[in-house]
Amino acid sequence: MKSERGETMVKKPTIADELIAGFTELADALETSGNLGGSFSCYQMQLDLDPHAYTADMVKDARKLLAASQRVFAMFLGVSVKTVSQWEQGLGKPSPIACRFMDEIRRNPEYYLKRLRESIIPKSGKKKATV
Repeated sequence: MKSERGETMVKKPTIADELIAGFTELADALETSGNLGGSFSCYQMQLDLDPHAYTADMVKDARKLLAASQRVFAMFLGVSVKTVSQWEQGLGKPSPIACRFMDEIRRNPEYYLKRLRESIIPKSGKKKATV
């Protein structure tokens, strides 16, 4: 393709062209050597999502971040009030999923406080408008 001045213009490859070229290169590498690590940049990612082991004080602290009673905190976590009470007395240990949830609360208490407030339903049964 020539410009008005007679210069040869190079067409910029489209995303589709780049994808096809990349897949072709990948297919060639698989067929010839099977060693993708030597031909391509390969990245692995790990997530650090192991929950903390919660002590009675840590459970209380997580609940207090939301300024919630044991009853409200239990409802928010999806457990019984008795369960939260036992955790806070050191008579039981939270399940790994409850610990993960409390980890998230501790990481971003503002978000979960907002979510808790958005969940309030007055006795009339209609959701309260949040401002």
